Amino acid sequence: MSETLQFILHYGGHFLAPFLVARLFCGEKWGPAALIMLATNAIDLDHLMASPVFDPDRCSVGFHLLHGWEAALAFTVLLLIPRWWVRAIGLGALWHLAVDFGDCAMHGF
Repeated sequence: MSETLQFILHYGGHFLAPFLVARLFCGEKWGPAALIMLATNAIDLDHLMASPVFDPDRCSVGFHLLHGWEAALAFTVLLLIPRWWVRAIGLGALWHLAVDFGDCAMHGF
């Protein structure tokens, strides 16, 4: 796969797709939910604890603290809480992990 297409899929998945996901799953609150889902990209701050901070040959899923199975489990639990904004946080974080996992798969990790 070309690097350009992979770049478009990765960053489109992080910054455009949350609007579609929110529209599909969040009903009337889809606009604010999409913005919350965009904010969940802040889980990438865990990259700052790694050395080097960015490594193109490293899969973030399973490596960084907020990209591991424990974090995914916590994000899944958020889906069970009956507040739309808490569910939007969980959905956004899980979507973020799914996009990163797809990127890892495209790299062959």
